[in-house]
Amino acid sequence: MIGSASVTSKPAAPEAGPSASPVGEFTAPLPTVVLRSGPVGAAGATGGDDAGDGVVGAVAVVLAAGADGPRFDDAIGQAVGDLGIRLDALIESESLRADAGSVLIVPLTVPPGESAEGTAQPRRLLVVGVGAGRAADWRAVGAALARRSGSVARLALVAGSELTSDGLRPLAEGVALGAYRVAGLLDRAAARTDPPATVDDPPAAETDAGAALGSGSPNGAGETSGAGAGGGGGLREVVVLSAGLTDDPEAQEALRAARAVATSVWIARDLVNTPSLVKSPQWLAERAVRIAVAAGLTAHVLGPAELAEQGFGGLSAVGRGSPRPPYLVRIEYDGPAGAAAGGSPGADGVTPGHRVLVGKGITFDSGGLSLKPAVSMIPMKTDMAGAAAVLGAMTALPALGVQGRVTGLLCLAENMIGAQAMRPGDVISCWGGTTVEVLNTDAEGRLVIADGLAYAAGELGADVLVDLATLTGAISVALGRRTAGLFSSDDALAAALSAAAETVGEQVWRLPLTDEYRPALDSTVADLTNMGRALDVGAGSIVAALFLREFVGGVPWAHLDIAGAARADADDGEISRGGTGWGVRTLLAWLTSPLVRPAPAG
Repeated sequence: MIGSASVTSKPAAPEAGPSASPVGEFTAPLPTVVLRSGPVGAAGATGGDDAGDGVVGAVAVVLAAGADGPRFDDAIGQAVGDLGIRLDALIESESLRADAGSVLIVPLTVPPGESAEGTAQPRRLLVVGVGAGRAADWRAVGAALARRSGSVARLALVAGSELTSDGLRPLAEGVALGAYRVAGLLDRAAARTDPPATVDDPPAAETDAGAALGSGSPNGAGETSGAGAGGGGGLREVVVLSAGLTDDPEAQEALRAARAVATSVWIARDLVNTPSLVKSPQWLAERAVRIAVAAGLTAHVLGPAELAEQGFGGLSAVGRGSPRPPYLVRIEYDGPAGAAAGGSPGADGVTPGHRVLVGKGITFDSGGLSLKPAVSMIPMKTDMAGAAAVLGAMTALPALGVQGRVTGLLCLAENMIGAQAMRPGDVISCWGGTTVEVLNTDAEGRLVIADGLAYAAGELGADVLVDLATLTGAISVALGRRTAGLFSSDDALAAALSAAAETVGEQVWRLPLTDEYRPALDSTVADLTNMGRALDVGAGSIVAALFLREFVGGVPWAHLDIAGAARADADDGEISRGGTGWGVRTLLAWLTSPLVRPAPAG
């Protein structure tokens, strides 16, 4: 249990096995993508698991968009022909265009004399479009297979020559991301969690993960949490039939990396979707420590007393109105090129430096005394999506072998009304001494992020700072629900994050840090105000980013406002209803990209 004092948890040995995920116990089981060669019948010979007892329930084939219409190779034509269907005739009769992610489902008849339950023949054919065959197109194919396969447990995919090792990773990611379901979430939230600790628990200055946070098994018998109990039916295995990929080491590595990334996204989605009744700052801190330690990372926690003692005035003020106090979780990773102080040069001579990720973790935001309208409170359990994305990304770093030193800071608090709540007009002192006049208690996210940024720049020696926060409603007005706002003090860093987002299919749009708006934050009684009231400039997202810039100490910095992109109202492709896990994939693509160290600001 985490009490009021710090807890330092040390990593356990990673779990063995080529496909095992050390943090897999914290999610429902992900569908598996495997490679086989041979005809469709070979796809049912994987055996030994629960994916339909070796029965292939459906066959999927892909069509690519060509200049003269959809195209397919002989292997695909033969596979469909073996099911008694002429693919060229089907394309003509159904006017198929092979748009990426498009699906035609063809029910297959049961052979005479056999029952639907007893036959080993696939029950349906899925004809899926792959468009031009770009990474985004293969990701759409994977998500479409997961969403349109119905109750099929095992599916055979005949992709022919269209699929290469470059397309395999986005395909596998799409399958996993499209397969995410909220079902069973509360069971997973309860797994591996001790009875609630109180802030009055005796302090534990430093201990290992087992002593600080419990034995690691809810039943004390060393069993896993059964996190997949709520996963129900649905797709469990996709068997990709491709003779050219089966023995390709790059293909196997692509599948391993896809699984690591998808698991991290599932972790973030689960945390965002967890109800705030369960998800107190303390619960989230405990959960983060368990997940981080399982991934092979080191975790440190500062409780409310230490936050106050060490000058984290933003976190302390925001959390003051709730009986569930704030926490700061610091998660550390030292990669192959980052073990030595200051890092060591990569292959191109560029040192990765110390990259620090800061995530806003408001577990519920009522607005405080500047109370939100009732309808605006409904999605506020998701106001910690930035912290969830940082935690999710951190958990994948060991599996992906990321170079350099990376630290994640989760700034956790609950913004509530109470006798001790922060008031409009209060002046608080953030970490490092910058004073802030609070004009609106519903602009609390920037206060906790300010603490994290100042601490990272001043205490942790960050070389690069990136923060993620569901910060402003204005960003959704400007960019909608699929695009995050990107602000940065460094052009190279902004370009690298934009390229990373494009690679994984998460959209960002860079917005300016308009210096003419900076006077809007001036205060007569403090260094800053937390709202741009001094001038009637509007531009809420820009002014919020300008506020954060005051705390980075000249360190190259980027801010991702994910207030729109972190949440979705409906399933769509790899995007899931509720928490989307936005940012996990962008961060990982950036951290695994060739090292480009931004020049110091100024």
